[in-house]
Amino acid sequence: MEKYRLLRERVHAELPSVDLREPVALPDSVIALAHDCDYIHRLVHGDLSRNEIQKIGFPWSVQMVERSRRSAGATVEACRAAIRDGAAVNLAGGTHHAYANRGEGFCCFNDAIIAARVVQREFGGQEGIRRIAVVDLDVHQGNGSAKIAENDESIFTLSVHGASNYPFVKECSDLDVELPDGTTDEIYLTALERALDQMSKSFCADFVIYLAGADPFVGDRLGRLGLTKAGLCARDERVFSYARTHGVPVAVAMAGGYARDIQDTVDIHFNTVNCALQYCDS
Repeated sequence: MEKYRLLRERVHAELPSVDLREPVALPDSVIALAHDCDYIHRLVHGDLSRNEIQKIGFPWSVQMVERSRRSAGATVEACRAAIRDGAAVNLAGGTHHAYANRGEGFCCFNDAIIAARVVQREFGGQEGIRRIAVVDLDVHQGNGSAKIAENDESIFTLSVHGASNYPFVKECSDLDVELPDGTTDEIYLTALERALDQMSKSFCADFVIYLAGADPFVGDRLGRLGLTKAGLCARDERVFSYARTHGVPVAVAMAGGYARDIQDTVDIHFNTVNCALQYCDS
């Protein structure tokens, strides 16, 4: 959890042109764009079973619920800002393991799918932003996102992840790219470029929500892939290059990062923020 504070402090110190804002907590009615009302009610009121709480991984508390509302709210705000500025970042988020009716893997509410549907509702009219690509480059498959959006042709889920990593029973994204343990920069970047090209041939996105996990890093405790910091920076540049080519805004959520040295995780996330800033300035 400490990485979020460290990242914010570094952005504040080194990127003074970035406008840091406190996110609002999403109300139940907005969360219900992606989640069952019964699940929302039981989570908010602490009525989940012990097994359901164990799958989430956090002990229940009022503060945990508030944080989950605000984390999802930050991705929604990042989407609105990206439409105005070209790109924006949630310094947390990427809670892609949350299903419509349950949470798991430290994820309570699926911020990417909630935000995608808010964008469609608010900007699908005159602005014409209707088709959302969720580009998930966390090392773990975005199983919750894939399942919630499986019958939604207006949301394309792309997940590039470790084949043998959590979740061990995976869902079917619109496009899944599974990589073996130890995958290095060159192989990863080639696979990503092919995936983005394949997505662009079958789906014309109006907007990108990018989950920029730091956990493909070679020094990540939960990652099992072999990317360097330079490789992860090149990964970010590939995503923004895709967005530039297609003329679409990008909202970023940080997703996972569990490096043995927490400063490595902060470095990787900071580089992603800087890449987004350069996209705004381009």
